[in-house]
Formats: sequence, structure tokens, C-alpha cells
Amino acid sequence: MGDRLPWSPPLYGTRLDRMIQFILLLVGGALLVAAPIMIVQGVAGRRTVSRELTEQHITFPAGDGLPAALSRYAGRTVHTGAEARAYSDLIAGHVAAATGGRTYAEIAEEWQAGARTDERLRRLRETAFMGQSLRGTLLGAYQAWQITVLVMGLGTLCAAMGVAFVALALR
Repeated sequence: MGDRLPWSPPLYGTRLDRMIQFILLLVGGALLVAAPIMIVQGVAGRRTVSRELTEQHITFPAGDGLPAALSRYAGRTVHTGAEARAYSDLIAGHVAAATGGRTYAEIAEEWQAGARTDERLRRLRETAFMGQSLRGTLLGAYQAWQITVLVMGLGTLCAAMGVAFVALALR
């Protein structure tokens, strides 16, 4: 019997043990295959988002034209998700200043209630619509950027779990 207690089950060799070992190897192997694919796809997604943002030539105003929270971006071109989010915040501030804090829906409702004849409200409605659309697009780029981080992190986690499962199966 050796070091085992008389009532303890054998550690290796039973059919259940071999099945568990096989499952650990199978799952560990699948995770080890999935991990680099996820990491590569995350990197590729990040490059795509960066390329798309760069091609738009969106540049923060230089000098003192930025709010204090965005001053570190002065004169920089938008390349990353964080920069896209910051630029969307800049747009939000400009739209809020132009519309008095009103949304597109509020302005459109006021314009329609006035029989759609007020030229100032029409222009304000267009400003709100364009600003909110641009902001939504930039926030979409930010979300895509964040998803690439998630995918790369999950790929790394899959690699670690795969190594652990294979190591458990082979011990």
C-alpha cells in the first residue's frame, strides 16, 4: 500500500483517471490552439482600428483651444481608441455649447413644433445630428479598441489555462 491510506482510491490507472487525463489533454490542447489565434486577431483588430482612425486625419486643435482634461492631446492626430474617445468628448463639449445642452431629439421636436420654418433651429438640429453622429462613430472605434484588448487578454488566459491543463494531464 505504501503511503496511501487503506481507504483512498488509486491515483492513476482507473478508467475514470484516464478519461479525466484525456479530457484535460483535449481541452488544454484546444486552449493552446485557440490562444495564439485570439492574440493574433486582437493585434490585427487593433491595427485595423488604428489604420482607420489614422486615415481620417482627425487632429486635436493645437494650443489653448482644448479643455484642461484634453490638453495633453493638443496637436496630436487620433490613432488609438483612447484618443478617439477623447476627441468624442471634445465634440460633445462643442455640441453642448452650440445647442445649449439640448440633444438632437429635443431640437428636432422643437423645430417640428414650429412648422419647420425656423432656419436657426434647422441649422442647430443639423449641428446636433452631425456632432452626435461623429461622437457615436468615435465611441464605436473606442469600443472596438477595447474589445481588441479583451480578445488579447482572453487569448493570454487561454494559453495559461491550456498549459495548466496539459501539465495536470501529464503529471
